[in-house]
Amino acid sequence: MNPGAEPGDLSPRGGEQAGDASGVAQADLDAIAGMLGRAPRGVVAVMSRCPSGHPNVVKTLPRLPDGTPFPTLYYVVCDRLNGRIGTLEASGLMREMSERLETDAALAADYRAAHDRYLAERRALGAVPEIDHVTAGGMPDRVKCLHVLVGQSLASGPGVNPLGDEAVAYLGDWWSGTPCAPAADGPGSAG
Repeated sequence: MNPGAEPGDLSPRGGEQAGDASGVAQADLDAIAGMLGRAPRGVVAVMSRCPSGHPNVVKTLPRLPDGTPFPTLYYVVCDRLNGRIGTLEASGLMREMSERLETDAALAADYRAAHDRYLAERRALGAVPEIDHVTAGGMPDRVKCLHVLVGQSLASGPGVNPLGDEAVAYLGDWWSGTPCAPAADGPGSAG
């Protein structure tokens, strides 16, 4: 979410972008490191923030600085959000979504379009032949990781990934309670 946006808002985030982490505020990188428990790798933009201003989804390079191919373009970094998504995964939602993809042609077409967009956006950051046709999360034919779908929906806004949007709706007010990380200072932060 953009700071100042209404809770549940899935409007496009705009993200602070650069070819490497130099375009991401140091306070954001520090907050991300605190949430991950390690230094972030290959982060080029903060794509979504919780209402308190903390990064919750980042855009990553398709090849990490150590040379490792990394297919996850939109990476969920917030512990609280990751936990809520994990609870959704354990509920059987992924199986139900995969079954619907087999029987609902319109849903399958929209999900494939989300896959195609994901690949195009990742390719725009650089070609990585090892993962050229690999999205993440099971796209385009099944659902095997809601983290990827939620990440795409929070980063891109509503209407891009129908199953990601659905998962976001199921999450409810995942951000409520005490702040999960020190407030980030810098571009796009809430304080």
